[in-house]
Amino acid sequence: DERNSSVLGDSVLGAFLPNISITNLRQPVEIQFWHDKVLVSVGAQVPPMPSSPVAFLSPAGSGSLGSWSSEGCETRHSQGTVLCRCNHLTYFAVLLVAPGNISQAELVSLTYISIVGCSISAAASLFTILLYCIFRLPTAPASPLFLSPSFRRKKSDDTTQIHMNLLGTLFLLNVGFLLSEPLASAAVGLCRAAAAFLHAGLLCTLAWMAAEAFHLYLLLVKVYNTYVQHYLLKLCLVGWGLPALAVTGVLLFKKDTYGHLDIKTADGYKNARCRSRRCWLAGRAAHYGTLALAGLVLLFNAAVLLAVATRLRSSWRHKGMARRDWATVLGLTCLLGTTWLLAFFSFGVFFVAQLYLFTILNSLQGQWQHWAWEGFLEGRKSHALGAV
Repeated sequence: DERNSSVLGDSVLGAFLPNISITNLRQPVEIQFWHDKVLVSVGAQVPPMPSSPVAFLSPAGSGSLGSWSSEGCETRHSQGTVLCRCNHLTYFAVLLVAPGNISQAELVSLTYISIVGCSISAAASLFTILLYCIFRLPTAPASPLFLSPSFRRKKSDDTTQIHMNLLGTLFLLNVGFLLSEPLASAAVGLCRAAAAFLHAGLLCTLAWMAAEAFHLYLLLVKVYNTYVQHYLLKLCLVGWGLPALAVTGVLLFKKDTYGHLDIKTADGYKNARCRSRRCWLAGRAAHYGTLALAGLVLLFNAAVLLAVATRLRSSWRHKGMARRDWATVLGLTCLLGTTWLLAFFSFGVFFVAQLYLFTILNSLQGQWQHWAWEGFLEGRKSHALGAV
């Protein structure tokens, strides 16, 4: 079928009459399946095990493989057998649903949280970029997309421009995510373009989070001999150029990598219409490659954050500024995207809790960046007033 579903014993039983559609039977038809496995019903609250709704293959339109549904069927379990009672005739099978999938209600709530969080994050990112333009205009003309490499600026200005590039990628990432679901029902080419845009936004975000960590390492860890010629230009080539090159190459040589992604739920087979579809990576190789890249970037950022926290801790004993430095570390945690590491704890009893925590923290990353920028402006204003 469309979901590439697994069935018990690879067995599908067909019951029908030629040229006659049998539906709404007063006396349900009983179909019995024998097996030697341990099966658990889809709604049961038990440790992760295969689950087994009995379902029938619903008819498909032209060019479609159809999908399974359990509508009109009741399932009864006993040791070694699955009894199915249905009010119609068609093809029947016992579906095996992979353990660990979330329920339809959880998927809906996570989707709403993501939409609200990403909308707030995109708006906050855009507002912060506009705020940066307003405060930057009196000193120098703003460059498109903040990619102008100014090699004579102070390191504080380099830091600000790196922040703005990261905010730009977060804006693109959030917009791409918000468009990925509505465009999934559009034409294949448009959905493929949306998936490529979202993938490019993700790769650019990872690249600029790594650039933030590298810049932080040069500022606070490797203090001496930190001059890099054409510094911002090189960061822009890595942060924008490499992701664009990767996505363009995929579109040119293997465009089928981008397409529709169906998000399965544990109770998704109760109704054939219960599914969530997005425009995203359709190939496993690209998915695991992106996941591996994200893991490497986040490990690097976590190592830099640990080095910075260690260095700040050594200064607490001398200056007594522990509270402010702890706030700095918390801000850097969001800045470097280390909260994304929660994605690697999606297993066992942590699965659902991790999904909610990951969704809430990371969908609002643009808002955290906006608050950090407001704090920076307030600090600069206080410093200027103190100087007067």
